[in-house]
Amino acid sequence: MDYRGMPDFSHAQQDRIGVLITNLGTPDAPDTPSLRRYLKEFLSDPRVVEVPRALWWLILNGVILRIRPKRSAAAYRTVWTEQGSPLLTHTKAQAEQLQHQLKQQYGEQVIVRYAMRYGNPSMASVIDSMLEDGVRKLLVLPLYPQYSAATTASTFDAVAKDFTQRRWLPDLRFVSHYHDDEGYIEACAAQIRRYWQQHDRPQKLIFSYHGVPLKYLQKGDPYHCECHKTSRLIGEALGLRKDEYLTTFQSRFGREEWLKPYTDETLKALPAQGVKDVHVFCPGFSADCLETIEEIGEENREYFIESGGENYAYIPALNANAEHIDALTRLIERELQGWQVTRDSQASEDRASALKQNYGSIETSDL
Repeated sequence: MDYRGMPDFSHAQQDRIGVLITNLGTPDAPDTPSLRRYLKEFLSDPRVVEVPRALWWLILNGVILRIRPKRSAAAYRTVWTEQGSPLLTHTKAQAEQLQHQLKQQYGEQVIVRYAMRYGNPSMASVIDSMLEDGVRKLLVLPLYPQYSAATTASTFDAVAKDFTQRRWLPDLRFVSHYHDDEGYIEACAAQIRRYWQQHDRPQKLIFSYHGVPLKYLQKGDPYHCECHKTSRLIGEALGLRKDEYLTTFQSRFGREEWLKPYTDETLKALPAQGVKDVHVFCPGFSADCLETIEEIGEENREYFIESGGENYAYIPALNANAEHIDALTRLIERELQGWQVTRDSQASEDRASALKQNYGSIETSDL
C-alpha cells in the first residue's frame, strides 16, 4: 500500500497543535441531487443503521434514496439562508470564535478547524489541510455533548480510517462526551434564562434530544442516561422542580421502537393534561439545524397547537453565543494540558540543517 504523504511538506516547518471540531453534516444545496448524495453517505454508515449490510443496501438504494431526497430537499429549503445551511454557518462561526479565544493564550501555535462527518467540508480534506499547516498534535472535539455510537463513535471511525492511510500520524486526543461539563451546563441554563427574561416562563420546559433506536440502549449505549443527566443538571441550575420539565426524544425513523417518550407524541398529549404553555430546548444540538428549526420550531409547534395548546416556543441552540464559546474554550484548554505549545525553533533548525547537509535540500519532494 502506498501511504499518503505530503509532497509539499517542509521539514523546516514549525510544529503546531490542531483542534478539529466536527458536527454531523449537511447537504451542499437544498436540492434533490445534493440530498441524495448526502443521505447515501449518512445512511450507509453502519454506525447509524445497524442492519445487515446486504439487506440495508437493498432498502436504502431500492426505496429510501428514491423517495426521501425530494422530500428532504423541500424541508431544507425552508431553513436555507443566504449563507447556506444553518448548521454549516453556525459551526463555522463556532470555529472562528474558538480560534479567536485560543489565539489570545496560545498565539499562532494552536489552529482551529471545523469539518462535517458527512458532506463538506469533509473530515479527510480538513485533516489534510491541518497536517499541511504543521499540526503534529490533534485534538478532535465532536460537538455531541452526549455520547452515542451513532454519532461520536462514527466520528472516531472516520478519523481512524483516515489515519490508516497516512504515512505520518499526529498525536491524537479525542473528546467522547461532555454532557455533564459544568461550563456546558451553565451555557444551556444561561440561554434559557436569557429567553425567559424576554418571555414569561412556561408551565413546562421540554428538553428534546435526537432519538436513537431502543436496541442501542439495550446493547449498552450510554446516550439515554447521559441525556437524562444533562436534563437534571440544567434543571438544577435553573432551580426547577422535577415536575416542571420533561426529557423527550425526537426525529425517529422507521418502524422499530426508539427511545421514549417521543417529543411529538408528548406535545400532542400535554394540552389534554392541562399543560397549554411550553418551551422546548434541545441540549444535544450544539448548533441549530433542520431538526431544531423546522422539526421543533415548526412541525411540533403545529402538533401542540392543533391539540389544544396555546403558547409554544422553541429556545434556540447555543450556536456561537459567548457562554457556549467560553465553555468549549475551557474544555479544549483542559484537553490540551501536557502538550507543548511553545515554539521550538531550534528543533526546526536542526532538522533543516541535517537535511540540507545530507541531501542538499529541505523539501521532501527532492528526497
